[in-house]
Amino acid sequence: MAIKQLTETIINQIAAGEVIERPASVVKELVENAIDAGATRIDIVTAGGGKNLIRVSDNGSGIPSDELTLAVARHCTSKLTDNVHDIRALGFRGEALPSIGSVSRLSVKSRIAEADSGFEINVHGGRLEGPRPTPMNGGTIAEVRDLFFATPARLKFMKTDRAEASAISDVVKRVAIAFPHIRFSIAGSDRTPLDLAATGTGSTGMLERISQVLGKEFPENAIAIDAMRDGVRLSGFAGIPAFNRANSLQQFAYVNGRPVRDKQIWGAIRGAFADVISRDRHPVVVLFLNLDPALVDVNVHPAKADVRFRDPGLVRGLIVGAIREALGQSGIRAATSGAEAMLNSFRLGGVEPIRPAAAQRWQGAAAVNQNYNVQQSPYRPFAMEPAARHGGEGFAETVQAFLYDGATALAADTRAGMAEAPQELLSAPLGAARAQIHANYIVSQTEDSLVIVDQHAAHERLVYEALKNALHSKSLPAQMLLIPEIVDLPEEDVGRLVAHAETLARFGLGIESFGPGAIAVRETPSMLGEIDTQKLIRDLADEIAEHDTSDGLKAILNHVAATMACHGSVRAGRRLKPDEMNALLRQMEETPGSGTCNHGRPTYIELKLTDIERLFGRR
Repeated sequence: MAIKQLTETIINQIAAGEVIERPASVVKELVENAIDAGATRIDIVTAGGGKNLIRVSDNGSGIPSDELTLAVARHCTSKLTDNVHDIRALGFRGEALPSIGSVSRLSVKSRIAEADSGFEINVHGGRLEGPRPTPMNGGTIAEVRDLFFATPARLKFMKTDRAEASAISDVVKRVAIAFPHIRFSIAGSDRTPLDLAATGTGSTGMLERISQVLGKEFPENAIAIDAMRDGVRLSGFAGIPAFNRANSLQQFAYVNGRPVRDKQIWGAIRGAFADVISRDRHPVVVLFLNLDPALVDVNVHPAKADVRFRDPGLVRGLIVGAIREALGQSGIRAATSGAEAMLNSFRLGGVEPIRPAAAQRWQGAAAVNQNYNVQQSPYRPFAMEPAARHGGEGFAETVQAFLYDGATALAADTRAGMAEAPQELLSAPLGAARAQIHANYIVSQTEDSLVIVDQHAAHERLVYEALKNALHSKSLPAQMLLIPEIVDLPEEDVGRLVAHAETLARFGLGIESFGPGAIAVRETPSMLGEIDTQKLIRDLADEIAEHDTSDGLKAILNHVAATMACHGSVRAGRRLKPDEMNALLRQMEETPGSGTCNHGRPTYIELKLTDIERLFGRR
């Protein structure tokens, strides 16, 4: 076949396939154009999930009438100099408007401040009409109707109106976070109105805008990030480990103000939270990277969501180091959402409340209501004497005796676990230990709250941090076994363990080969106390086998430390003395990341006094 030049319409439609994936892509391009024009207010109206109508209005600088034709022409832009590496605007390719116009009915109205009136230009399926005068205020109105009418095959790939409308909201929110001084509003027949008022500049305005998008809980559970290395500035906020989500939709990254979805940045975020959040949970973060435009390439894909850094190692190291340092300096904090979840579990929404009449009968009012049948009551005690079960003589006295005995036993059990801590400990972050319940949960009291600590999860984190510190300082003390423990293993597992024997020795675990299919354990870490050596060695062999790669040494060490910590932590069911409970609380306060265990679960939940008062209807 002969080679021929493609028509301008076909060229634009091909470009539209890359730039305009769905209605949300149209909104993104038009909103970015409005921001580049200096707008302080941007209004979006949609219908049919954006497939029927998208209208974006702004109060920006506008487009001169003699440049409207160029605005909808391919590769025409006012945002790029002769240096393609010096990109300081959100848009620069000059493809958005012509691509949109080639697959829809596009109308652009604009008026600059000096003009007496506005001008309008239309592009219908690539066919140009105008420009012609039109009455309007200053700024620009871009209206897109019947998206993909010129390429109907693309409509088959669109989702429901609701799903497309939701995608548009997500795009606007993602862009709005980076520009808190701009007011954004979204309305239309296919959605609930959304209005993001301008919050101003600076960290306060930025945090308020983030709160508008992510919810009021985020500022209460966020840590400020501010770091700089070799000309690259990182700022923003990261949620504490206990404040996490089931997906990564609430992770926002910006490079020079541009929202991006870069795999390298996501990988750095996962690395920063690797040992404080479970693998199936995701942190909530908003990060801003600012650097010389020459050090980053944003011209990787027409959608401009991917970027390439000249020094990716520098960026990754900056993100990981800054987040970990911020988490370490933030002290111990519990997510406020944990208290809210506790309150919800206490509420009677899913529990049938005790009926007043039944409660009255339960209090021994059989004399008042002689028809009461104790055998049929769901509130009957299980330890009544046979005579009392039939509601005979002495029924009320039997009930009272049963309640008294139960209360006495409960009080005795509580006194056994009480901790008479000094009053000054109440001002500590985790307060003074008051009791241990179910031989696993420590209840402590601060000046304004009640704290419940999972002793196993908390001690597991403390042991894990001590093991990690042993990698960078002196080795942990070891206790020699009187008789070495022999563990039978496959030969390949024996080889892997022996290869890492030197590293394990730093943890206080002394091993050596005992024939082709066994390991002899001669020393165990003193801090772990009495452990199941057989199970520990087998678990370590599995961890090393899974992560034993040429570049996975650090991962191996972290997983080995986590495995040993899990085996050596205080077990659920162990009674602790008051001094032991308070010592555990003080260690938690001094250990970075102790708000979560190695698996990402919270180690404690704090319930403020105001929350407790809400439970009892005092507020």
